[in-house]
Amino acid sequence: MQNRIYTKPSKKPDTSRLIEEKNMKTQEIKTLTLPVEGMTCASCVARVEKALKKIDGIGEVNVNLATEKVTVSFNPAQTGVSKFTEVVEDAGYKLLPPEEEQSSGGNEEFGSPSEIQHKEAYKKLKAEFIFSAVISIPVMIISMLEMTEWFSTLIPFTPAEVNRLLFLASTLVIFISGKRFFTAAWKIAKHFSADMNTLVAVGTGTAYVYSTIAVLFPELLNLNNAAGHIYFDTAVIIITLILMGRLLEARAKSKTSSAIKKLLGLQPKTARVVRNDIQSDIPIKDVIHGDIIIVRPGEKIPVDAVIIEGYSSVDESMITGESIPVEKTAGTKVIGGTINKNGSLTIKASAIGKDSVIARIVKLVEEAQGSKAPIQTLADKVASIFVPVVIGIAVITFLIWYFIAGLPFTSAMLNFIAVMVIACPCALGLATPTAIMVGTGVGASSGIMIKNAESLERLNSVTTVVFDKTGTITIGKPVVTNIITKNGIKENDLLRKAASVESKSEHPLGTAIVEFAASKRIELDEITDFNSLTGNGIEASAGNKKLIIGNAALMKDKEIHLNPEVLQEIETLSNEGKTVILVSVDKNLAGLIAVADVIRKDTKEVISALKKKKIQTVMLTGDNKRTASAIAGEAGIEKIFSEVMPAEKAEIIGKLQAQGEVVAMVGDGINDSPALARADVGIAIGTGTDIAIESADITLINGNITELLSALTLSRKTIRTIKQNLFWAFIYNVIGIPLAALGLLNPIIAAGAMAMSSVSVVSNSLRLRKTKIVSN
Repeated sequence: MQNRIYTKPSKKPDTSRLIEEKNMKTQEIKTLTLPVEGMTCASCVARVEKALKKIDGIGEVNVNLATEKVTVSFNPAQTGVSKFTEVVEDAGYKLLPPEEEQSSGGNEEFGSPSEIQHKEAYKKLKAEFIFSAVISIPVMIISMLEMTEWFSTLIPFTPAEVNRLLFLASTLVIFISGKRFFTAAWKIAKHFSADMNTLVAVGTGTAYVYSTIAVLFPELLNLNNAAGHIYFDTAVIIITLILMGRLLEARAKSKTSSAIKKLLGLQPKTARVVRNDIQSDIPIKDVIHGDIIIVRPGEKIPVDAVIIEGYSSVDESMITGESIPVEKTAGTKVIGGTINKNGSLTIKASAIGKDSVIARIVKLVEEAQGSKAPIQTLADKVASIFVPVVIGIAVITFLIWYFIAGLPFTSAMLNFIAVMVIACPCALGLATPTAIMVGTGVGASSGIMIKNAESLERLNSVTTVVFDKTGTITIGKPVVTNIITKNGIKENDLLRKAASVESKSEHPLGTAIVEFAASKRIELDEITDFNSLTGNGIEASAGNKKLIIGNAALMKDKEIHLNPEVLQEIETLSNEGKTVILVSVDKNLAGLIAVADVIRKDTKEVISALKKKKIQTVMLTGDNKRTASAIAGEAGIEKIFSEVMPAEKAEIIGKLQAQGEVVAMVGDGINDSPALARADVGIAIGTGTDIAIESADITLINGNITELLSALTLSRKTIRTIKQNLFWAFIYNVIGIPLAALGLLNPIIAAGAMAMSSVSVVSNSLRLRKTKIVSN
């Protein structure tokens, strides 16, 4: 295995901002996600980020072109939203503050304010495209026909009149449909900057202005007539194609957030609440903590709650990805949005609004989709200088063709326009965030919660997976594994006697025996003279029988004979990591019951699959070496650290990292949280503690360890899609710009190719929605 040192970037602050971030840590840090209007390409992203990062009190800034939002961490004592709005507007864009978003109204029928805003923007874009297409197509056809001799004989207009009609039609397109490009370009030009809108505006503007002068003032260009010097079709078709590209791009981008929309749509609109012994259906927003709610068979559970009465199976597939309904009874928790299958339930609301599971999942998904993966760094660096470089290449192209190669002005101008419109920073800006959005959405739909894009990328580089034993490799609680009877007693009789006595105990090993007897529907005996012998066992009476239950030391102390065969059986079971409980009746050994925290049913499959992927597996446990070896041997794990104290787990992770390993830690307990935080990727089992989940980068919601393989597959496919996107975005520009500069690309074809490049990147990312991430 190739050793690589992998540093977890998010854990170490940028040295250039150490002093500022140190000061910020003494204050309460606030994080906001705000919509940004007007961003169209990667250059826009770089500009907004640069503007915000100049503000004192700003921590981390992430601008996402796919979601058209910015996530800002800041010190409220030093700065705020009004300052953000000011600097973003100065940069040529519009920031929608949270107050405006809330006051916009928004409702369940039409969606959130930002959704409404996007729908209105889409409608406007669609209308502008249709208007532009309706005019541009005739302009292009007439311009082509005008070059034929027979066309002038079919129409009652002179060539000059036709050119004026083309001028009028093109003016409508330029100043109505094309207005957005020129307005945006002017805004940022005032700040001595440029973006994709600049490229489009300068390219189409050049063709339009030159053609206008040729039609209205030909003498300024020393032309006898405008024939052969009209390029209105070039200007309007470029605008039409780019609008079409943006329309298709917007449509595709809306699908990348389908996972969030699906989650938000899970919660029912009403709940049947019991108040003052009266049942009534009320809006979900009016449910309060502690409300008693009735859920009938087939209905959605309205809020997170605890069952206080009833029994049913609940379909949780929309949250956990697990297709098999889960049995629920009094005392168990249910999640809002899941479906009650076949029994009537009375539940008590335990979490509502932003505290609900669905709300927390949506928040995590939004945060992950708004974050940046390290792989995007190169694209961001290129984007920051892309537009100025392209403008420079376009100008040089014109100068060489016109002054050195001696090409006519119009031909050199067309090459200039082709370079301007073929360049596409949009694809660079969309390559990573669209794939991250779809990937994290697919994960959420499959019960895999990913905290940020960085974690998703790092998971693809993992070389070692470290497992905590209890609750991760194993099920997390002791169960009965073996029953050996002695002296002619029947198995059920042995169980009844042992469970009857242990039912009076609170020891977890005793609870395992009681639960096992209950699963076999064994009725318990009445127990008297119960006496707990701390550290050794229990003694009690059942009828006229004297029962002693405990370890071998207790049997020896009570002078109960254990023959060599029994001692050998105890040794064998102990070597398997099991705790042996001996049962005696009236001083005679009745049998042995072995109890152990057994491995999860899918553990072997997961370990085997990781080995096939050339990923090293390690187990950490506080148990003794014998128990640890038994569990690891059964699971197929070769490297073990036993008798490890909680504080030492993080140290072991550090030692593995020092050896060049990229480490993922999988755990579920409070004592795992330092190791989860220290690992390159911390993965929490969803059935674990809140602290473990909070410390982790990825959470497997349904607690199924096989989802680790799904997470690895998702990471691999998402990063592969990002690399494909970046490759095509770069190669498209690397090939397209030189072709345009060499005069081998017509501006109209260049515009069409540019429009389709962004659409192709988004469409490639959308393919992830159909990918199967469940590993076999």
